[in-house]
Amino acid sequence: MAVDAARPRPRVVIVGAGFGGINAARGLAGCGVDILLIDRTNHHVFQPLLYQVATAALAPSDIASPVRAMLRRDRATSVIMGEVTGVDTNRRVVTVEDTGEFTYDYLILATGAAYNWFGHEEWSAHATVLKTLSNAETIRQRLLCAFERAESSSDPHEIERLLTFVVVGGGPTGVELAGSIAELARFTLARDFRHIRPQSARVILCEAGSRLLAEFPATLSDYAATALQSLGVEVRLRASVEQIDAAGVQAGGNRIESENAFWCAGTQARPVAAWLGVDAARNGGVKVRPDCSVPGHDEIFVIGDVASLGYRDGRPLPGLAAVAAQQGKYVAKVIAARVNGRRAPRPFHYRNLGTLAMIGRSRAVADLGHIRLRGFPAWLFWSLVHLFLLAGFRNRIVVYVDWSWAWFTYGRGARLIIGEAMLERQKTKLPV
Repeated sequence: MAVDAARPRPRVVIVGAGFGGINAARGLAGCGVDILLIDRTNHHVFQPLLYQVATAALAPSDIASPVRAMLRRDRATSVIMGEVTGVDTNRRVVTVEDTGEFTYDYLILATGAAYNWFGHEEWSAHATVLKTLSNAETIRQRLLCAFERAESSSDPHEIERLLTFVVVGGGPTGVELAGSIAELARFTLARDFRHIRPQSARVILCEAGSRLLAEFPATLSDYAATALQSLGVEVRLRASVEQIDAAGVQAGGNRIESENAFWCAGTQARPVAAWLGVDAARNGGVKVRPDCSVPGHDEIFVIGDVASLGYRDGRPLPGLAAVAAQQGKYVAKVIAARVNGRRAPRPFHYRNLGTLAMIGRSRAVADLGHIRLRGFPAWLFWSLVHLFLLAGFRNRIVVYVDWSWAWFTYGRGARLIIGEAMLERQKTKLPV
């Protein structure tokens, strides 16, 4: 049944331009609704490759695309860059800081997650996270500045602190970041300095659990640990962090003197539950119904990392890009069916296409259910999947060329230190 032309078109407001929000907006194109997408930035980031920007393998523009360019074909879609600060469910309005209020008929909240400091927010002043392009650029600056400062230092103790890098968290992000830092130091920078040996840099990966990549089968976890150790990464299991300060990290009862700590441990949902005045799950996510709607609010949908929806054995769905993307497409179908008077689709079902993690050059692990890959085959599969999922033909070509160059030469082109303020912070040892 077509939408009645005499009636005003329903407005769908989408908060968040991640995988969930972008796929929802694209799925609603041409469905007889007006779409307003709100995000704090003007770009969509392919988060699985953020660690490569952080370690100078790729440039920020290689993994990001302007949101307006991605959605410009649908004239019914508008984009606003702003920070959403609240939702009034009674009046059906979304409040954007310094901009105003926007009414909605349907609301999709896809705001993503932030890192969880487990009650130690003070650690955030000394450890850098990896969630945004800005975070990735900060890590890259800190890494490169550490080597530059070490080259000009005559104090062996200072050089040791500068060239010790601590990664907290043994999930995919932590494993990928640690492996990439090790390769940067041992191969890419190996011939660039005269007074220091970049190969002597220590990369320490601290994981509170008993093994890395806890969501993967044990055989793949063991392979990942062995592969990291072959790159020179010090893997410390059952090493819960007890303290992070400007001079180092205390983990597992041991003190690590370091000026560079990177936090990749645990996430929590952004405060959507507080906006809606509903109960939150353990990770702060909103408990949603099987169609991703909020109990008591049929017009509000919560998807991605900020949603809590039961999966296997009652556990919530994992915080993966694939989950958010599938939920975005699904919710678009639900809203389109309501607007056009069609039967609602069946409850959301996540199609698990596999879990991947890169460890280093020609090394990766892939859990595809009945098929498990490791080493070069997993690395090749990982590369093909990520190239395919990247937004934009230009980005795919550039990333393919960069990866090919890096594979043959170990070269990394995005090694520029930009900004005097950043260099000054490093010189004065202020936290970033």
